[in-house]
Amino acid sequence: MSTEPPARGSAEPTPEPESPTPFHDLARYVALPRVSGLALSPDGQRLVTSVATLDDKRVTYGSALWEVDPTGSFGARRLTRSSAGERGAAFTAAGDLLFTSARPDPAAKAPAEDAPSALWLLPADGAEARVLATRAGGVGQPVVARDVPVLLVTADVLPSARDAAHDEKLHAARKDAKVSAILHTGYPVRYWDQDLGPATPHLLTAPLPAVALEGAAGEPDPHVELTDLTPGVGAALTETTAALAPDGSVVVTSWLRPLARGAQRSVLVAIDVATGERRTLVDDDGADVASPVVSPDGAWVAFTRESISTPHEAPRVTLAVVPLGGGAWRTLAPDWDRWPQGAQWLPDSSALLVVADDDGRSPVFRIDLATAAVARVTSDDAAFTDLQIDPGGQVAYALRTSYLAPAHPVSIDLAAAAGGPVEAVALRGPAAAPTLPGTLEEIETTTPDGARVRAWLAVPPAPAEAGPAPLVLWIHGGPLGSWNAWSWRWNPWLLVARGYAVLLPDPALSTGYGQDFVQRGWGAWGGAPFTDLMAITDAACARADIDETRTAAMGGSFGGYMANWVAGHTDRFRAVVTHASLWALDQFGPTTDVAYYWAREMTDEMALANSPHRFVEQIRTPMLVVHGDRDYRVPIGEGLRLWFELLSKSQLAADDDGVTPHRFLYFPDETHWVLSPQHAIVWYQVVDAFLARHVLGEERDLPEVLG
Repeated sequence: MSTEPPARGSAEPTPEPESPTPFHDLARYVALPRVSGLALSPDGQRLVTSVATLDDKRVTYGSALWEVDPTGSFGARRLTRSSAGERGAAFTAAGDLLFTSARPDPAAKAPAEDAPSALWLLPADGAEARVLATRAGGVGQPVVARDVPVLLVTADVLPSARDAAHDEKLHAARKDAKVSAILHTGYPVRYWDQDLGPATPHLLTAPLPAVALEGAAGEPDPHVELTDLTPGVGAALTETTAALAPDGSVVVTSWLRPLARGAQRSVLVAIDVATGERRTLVDDDGADVASPVVSPDGAWVAFTRESISTPHEAPRVTLAVVPLGGGAWRTLAPDWDRWPQGAQWLPDSSALLVVADDDGRSPVFRIDLATAAVARVTSDDAAFTDLQIDPGGQVAYALRTSYLAPAHPVSIDLAAAAGGPVEAVALRGPAAAPTLPGTLEEIETTTPDGARVRAWLAVPPAPAEAGPAPLVLWIHGGPLGSWNAWSWRWNPWLLVARGYAVLLPDPALSTGYGQDFVQRGWGAWGGAPFTDLMAITDAACARADIDETRTAAMGGSFGGYMANWVAGHTDRFRAVVTHASLWALDQFGPTTDVAYYWAREMTDEMALANSPHRFVEQIRTPMLVVHGDRDYRVPIGEGLRLWFELLSKSQLAADDDGVTPHRFLYFPDETHWVLSPQHAIVWYQVVDAFLARHVLGEERDLPEVLG
């Protein structure tokens, strides 16, 4: 594995400070540009990505669109610029660029400062960007038909709205009256960090005739007329994805169906664009089906199928196809023991490219439509996302990431990959890879039950006088996931820059090691996941460059759950950091945003057996609790109860003077994640000070902004 060379045309470099790397300076770290998303023009000549950078006040991120040369010959160039930012890039069949933005419309008589996101068009001929469509509830990610000028967007529409004008009037009335109340008739009522309702997503389409894009001299640019394909839809399209047939005649989307006792299940439907007539393509009562992708020849729809789990059987994710015209669906590569995601068709519709977690990586794979044969395409020790395929089918583009570099655009030689996996080639992207403060290694061990457990280990330089490095065990969330891609929120290099070695293991329940490895921990979070973590920690501590007497454990979400479980089952660590963590599983189940899904995870008896709160009296390790009040996945009640029970029941409970080594870092306006850049700085500063005190025996200053 190797880091990428600095990219030319980089996005607004920050002034060079004296610190040796950005990871030694949190202000510099949060200012690093962040690349996401990828869109390829129909002729394969233009590649566009999004870059998020800090605003002038350094309190929020704004995104802009950048063009990357697919040949790698030229540096990246910035395409858009506004304080509101731009996102959701998509090319029309004619090669014009669509995007969404809440920036003011210069053609409006009185541009609103708090306008919702609108759909914009940046013509391929270099003319100025113009507004193409607006809706009172905003316009979402555009989707464009491959062969014809037909557009599909989502927009949030209030349930009683008769048309676009009425919807605008209703939105304005709520805003002017400062009414935020929502009357729910179903479940769920919120999702991750969003309050659902009263508006719900609708699918809207429009033709893109050339005259509507050109306008007339001295006249306002004409907007396209959006037609609602899904009136009266209710909440069926909440958090779903849709695709357009190449000829623009059919929309295929996942569709949520309510079930008894507050549950729901997703099916696949096809909607005729001309008539709005809806028909069901796939209705599998044993699975949720989602992420449709229509083949270029218009014959097939590929989709992901996730089997509905039970407390005793883990879910399984597979790729399937169904004829667009209707008929029986079938699983592709049913014997492949990996979970495919992000499918994209080859131009001749003969096969699909997918990505799948695999042994601490997430490579690109090719699945043949006729034979279901699976072949690995990329050889990189990395994870890939946002696959785009050249119209000739000889080259693919993607964002590549690993713990050695954040996301950056690459090209993949598909012709060469026919002979075996190839290494992707970095393009000249808009952001240079930062210099790292240490090195990355891979370690593994075998558990008593014979399971192989592997991990990444990020280690600092080891000057002889420094001695072995203290170790931080960092447990991933999910739990169905893998430590295989760069994370701006959970970045090990910030601790490596402070002298720690950071262990990033994939215990039982992790993806990329087969269905049996997931099943080992299913319904028993305190079992194999815990013993796997202890076994890989033992393996790391056996190294001469690791100081086993100075260790800490930390994690977020499921990783926070495991941190809580670790604290109640071992005192081998000097400190534990638990973020957005599950504490009392009986309390958590009915209060999380998707309680019906949690009911599939564990029975009440299993939840109680695996609940960390039952072991609070055994906790003798100082704990730093972190929670955001707007966390709907792991509600704030988990953090509040954990905090009180630590102070009232743990072996380090508050004494007669109220003194305890435990700490609670509370964010009133953060969600499951800490997204504000200045809050991220506070988070890392508090974690650093807490670990320094209890692991290193050193005192560090807390952020002044905490008062």
